[in-house]
Amino acid sequence: MNSTFSDTAADFRRLSLDATLHRGIEAAGFVEPRPVQAAAIPAALAGRDVLGLAQTGTGKTAAFALPILQRLVSERRRGPRALILVPTRELAMQIDAETRLLAKFTGAKVITIFGGVAASRQIRGLQAKPDIIVACPGRLLDLMQQGFVDLSRIETLVLDEADHMFDMGFLPDIRKILAALPAKRQNLMFSATMPAEIRRLADRVLREPKVVELSHSTPIETIEHALYPVAATRKVELLQHLLGCPDFTSAIVFSRTKHRAKKLAHQLSRTGHDAVALQGNMSQAQRDRAMKGFRGGRFSVLVATDIAARGIDVAGVSHVINFDVPGTPDAYTHRIGRTGRAECSGKAYTLIAREDAAQVRAIEKQLGVKIERRVVEGFAGKPGDEARYVHARRDRKRTRGARTSATPAAAAKKPTHPQRHRRGPDTDGGGPKRRRRRRRGVA
Repeated sequence: MNSTFSDTAADFRRLSLDATLHRGIEAAGFVEPRPVQAAAIPAALAGRDVLGLAQTGTGKTAAFALPILQRLVSERRRGPRALILVPTRELAMQIDAETRLLAKFTGAKVITIFGGVAASRQIRGLQAKPDIIVACPGRLLDLMQQGFVDLSRIETLVLDEADHMFDMGFLPDIRKILAALPAKRQNLMFSATMPAEIRRLADRVLREPKVVELSHSTPIETIEHALYPVAATRKVELLQHLLGCPDFTSAIVFSRTKHRAKKLAHQLSRTGHDAVALQGNMSQAQRDRAMKGFRGGRFSVLVATDIAARGIDVAGVSHVINFDVPGTPDAYTHRIGRTGRAECSGKAYTLIAREDAAQVRAIEKQLGVKIERRVVEGFAGKPGDEARYVHARRDRKRTRGARTSATPAAAAKKPTHPQRHRRGPDTDGGGPKRRRRRRRGVA
């Protein structure tokens, strides 16, 4: 037995896991439990519900996968026994891969259920009675309604990235799935943020949970944050400049829309960058090729939308660049989690135009810190531009308000214009009637 396994076993032995799981931990390359794992796994092993509030890239998958696998190897029964609900296909595939790695020596069977691909293979997987189902709510509910899914034996439910499932409108589907589950079960919920709707769902689903909170509202310490003021018309040039910096190895560039992601990837490719888009209009095969190329190093730049990028877990991403400012502080938290993963360092840069001032203030308010402004020589935009833009907008609103608040007497003096009627074929303005009058000599 090599020294690496001995060190790993010594660190994870405190968690009272089966020997086959320690072999899986070694295969996964884990050295010691990360904070979310050290806090959540003991409670989950004891059978408690868990509410985990932690940013992406903190090791949440193993925090729920290891307790599930421990339950499976402790007592063998017919499945499916665990259901993991996630918002996107990419996240489902990521969790499936990591869970399979940890379960490598246990014999546990894992399948994924998501849309965008033919359901026939997934139906065959369900008929084989897997131990763990990793699913997106929409496709799972479709197969349930067709009678292909039996959830009566589920012992553990996991809701991963619950806040994003709410953002995508999955809560009605989740409620229908919950109604089909046994009342007696263990519930594990993980989320980077906790909006009101998710708090209400947690109150409904979880019973006296162990709350694991890892500074979910503050920036990850291994990530360097910076804002780059720039004129909106020169964002592409500044992006190319940042991608040419010596410390750049690979980047995920976030765009607000699918069309812009596709266009921006094409623009970067034309200027010599190995770029590929990842957006919702792509087929599953196209998305898989894009991710495989990015993970394998064929592409160094992935241009993605928020929804498409959720679940991306690629080691060694040096930069996350927000080409468009995220619409909410929570979206900023999710985006920057693509770099600085597994306690590695990373850089999160955001290109800001004057009209982005309100979003920047909201992000800084939630983070509780002032993000550094950096001005690149030769590009428009100064550190105080966003503040001046806000003041200018406020002055314009006040001016418009003063105009609309004029007294009735002043409004009465305002000159009025006679109503202009549209000229038609039966009016004096033209048409056959006017021509007949002209022929008769009538003006």
